[in-house]
Amino acid sequence: MARVPVLSRLNVVEYLALTLSFTLVLLETIARSITLLLPAPVIRLFYRLSRNAFNSLSSPVSRRARNRKKSVSSPIAQAHDFVEICDLFGYYAEEHVVQTGDGYLLGLHRLGWKRGEEDHRVNNGPDSIRKKVVYLHHGLLMNSEVWVCITEQERCIPFMLVEQGYDVWLGNNRGNKYSKKSVHSKPTELRFWDFSMDQFAFHDIPDSINYILETTGQPSLSYIGFSQGTAQAFATLSIHPTLNNKVDVFVALAPAMAPPGLASGVVASLCKSNPEVLFLAFGRKAILASSTMWCALLYPAIFTWVIDTGINFLFGWKTQNITPHQKLAAYPHLYSFTSTKCVVHWFQIIRNGTFQMYDDEVTTPLAVGNGAKYYKVAKFPTRNIKTPIVLVYGGSDSLVDIKLMLKELPRHTVAKAIPKYEHLDLLWASDVDKLVFPHVLEALDTYADSEHTKTAALGWASALSRAPGALLDRASPAGSLPPGYSEDERDRVISRPASRLRTSRMDGVDDLEFGDFGQPSVTGEQLDETDEEDTADERVGSGVLGVMAQEFGTSRPRSTEEETHQEDQIQRRRKRVSLLGENPEEAETLKARSEDGRRNPEGWWSSATSGSEEESRETDGEGESAVPVPVPPVGPPARLVREGSGGGRKRVGVDGHALEDGR
Repeated sequence: MARVPVLSRLNVVEYLALTLSFTLVLLETIARSITLLLPAPVIRLFYRLSRNAFNSLSSPVSRRARNRKKSVSSPIAQAHDFVEICDLFGYYAEEHVVQTGDGYLLGLHRLGWKRGEEDHRVNNGPDSIRKKVVYLHHGLLMNSEVWVCITEQERCIPFMLVEQGYDVWLGNNRGNKYSKKSVHSKPTELRFWDFSMDQFAFHDIPDSINYILETTGQPSLSYIGFSQGTAQAFATLSIHPTLNNKVDVFVALAPAMAPPGLASGVVASLCKSNPEVLFLAFGRKAILASSTMWCALLYPAIFTWVIDTGINFLFGWKTQNITPHQKLAAYPHLYSFTSTKCVVHWFQIIRNGTFQMYDDEVTTPLAVGNGAKYYKVAKFPTRNIKTPIVLVYGGSDSLVDIKLMLKELPRHTVAKAIPKYEHLDLLWASDVDKLVFPHVLEALDTYADSEHTKTAALGWASALSRAPGALLDRASPAGSLPPGYSEDERDRVISRPASRLRTSRMDGVDDLEFGDFGQPSVTGEQLDETDEEDTADERVGSGVLGVMAQEFGTSRPRSTEEETHQEDQIQRRRKRVSLLGENPEEAETLKARSEDGRRNPEGWWSSATSGSEEESRETDGEGESAVPVPVPPVGPPARLVREGSGGGRKRVGVDGHALEDGR
């Protein structure tokens, strides 16, 4: 039974805010109870009155816009489930069920077939079509529908991946719409809802991944998470070492680890209070379960306004990058069930500022012998993750503390900021296909295909210099950059990859610094001289080019299945010419030339071919440049180290020798 704490962490103002929150919860409960007692004709009458009142208060322009897009958004908003939404776009979806080690039954969705390909077998036996597997996981209070409730097919990442030739799977957390069942308990029992993110990490994610790999017969998959879906991946990869061999790359969209806090003082007071307060307000089962009722009863435009107001109140987001008709289509699918304990877990993480496991023994200020000196909650050891990590986050996302996140992640992590993007923009923004998809696609090509070469590096750099060219145009003032970054650092944080390629892609080979995707060794003494802050800054500054060979310069041996799939990968790249700006013929040329680079263990700066000789070959009109394109050598990544007491910096290559400027 819930206990009301007499003494806690709150001051007088926070107690007032807490009282207000209890009042709001009580009013909502009363309104919900009255609404449920009303007969259906009365509810329909109120619905029509609210619709007419809202339209009369709206401007003529907004009314015309809603009516014009109604034929697009309404079918998606009214779709009952994931399969029905996919059917609207002409895609066949499979439904699967996986049982976790502790008895929960989780729903999985599969999109493995392009339109017109439904009669073929995919990843099902020796004679089937072999495709690489991508797994997508949703965020807090969501389900798999949030990935596909998009008004335009080209902005839907699962559909895009299917058309690129991937076998796409989408997971669901225990307790949500598609996973509300257990072999040991019923959803009406408290025992069913006694779970936090710990259970997601120990059971839901690894059990889902193992089921998918067993079903498809593939050795590994690529993981794409959104919001809490990224936190679950951070957690599970950190505590399951063998799982790192089954995930070839982890792409984190709007990554969540230890959010700095919330914009609302009322909710912030709940974060600081004893968990019993939250359990007292929302119960110990599903949190905000009445949201589905209000979604069904309210006029869609009013429900959208309520969601926007709540998001702005909690997080300070304006949602200006999401079109009104996209909100009308997506917001009805935004909410799904989760436990109150899961939200309490997040409040503990925010309060303590660390990505930790659930604290079952919360201390109070007057507790004796139970303080931090004698009791410590276990942290998720995220620095132990071996899987390549690519972070794609919004520059205006209040839930992302990128500096803190990078300090808690391994050195090979790469971060990419999308200026003016907020949290939900990574899912539903009007230009998400131009600003986000190129990063996702190239990360998959680089790691999922096991071809870790200079060709992939040039493809990504070229994509960023063209497709997200708008990225540079959208560069925001220093105030919208992550905290701690100034105006003169924007080049390193945002536009560095694109700025490296000023000329053609072949000329760009000489312009790129080796440290962006090279792999020279660094002595232990030099590594000791580099402080933690410089490490975080440099990893952000390396941008997307830094992903290419940091800690992963050598591609792992390909299996027979991956060799068979190689031709399909080449065909996918050819289809991506318009999006990524990659020239297939040029890529094949670079791939052939990489054989010469393998004979040169030191990379571009080797004395075997001097820079002056390379330049003369290009300027003498002998056709294409004869510059060898090497495979990055094995060893720790190039790092910036301090030089002397003057604070100067230099780039260090093999055996600790300084690299010259421009090399």
